[in-house]
Amino acid sequence: MGKRFGDEAYAMEELVAELGAAFQCAHLGITSEPRLDHAQYINNWLDVLKSDKKAIFTAAAKAQEATSFLLRFNERSAAA
Repeated sequence: MGKRFGDEAYAMEELVAELGAAFQCAHLGITSEPRLDHAQYINNWLDVLKSDKKAIFTAAAKAQEATSFLLRFNERSAAA
């Protein structure tokens, strides 16, 4: 989506990825440890979320699509 760190499209892409990771971790019962660079990402996400009131819903929907795809892929691999 984005071209470089800090632009809105890149921030949206990262938000989708992080939400997807959170969904996967929740499904698998994995907890994560915060990293120092998370604050930079969160700052960029806030810019996106403030400029587009529907951004969180769009990002969550895309993250859920990715998570569902990975779960289906894993189920097919396990069945093979």
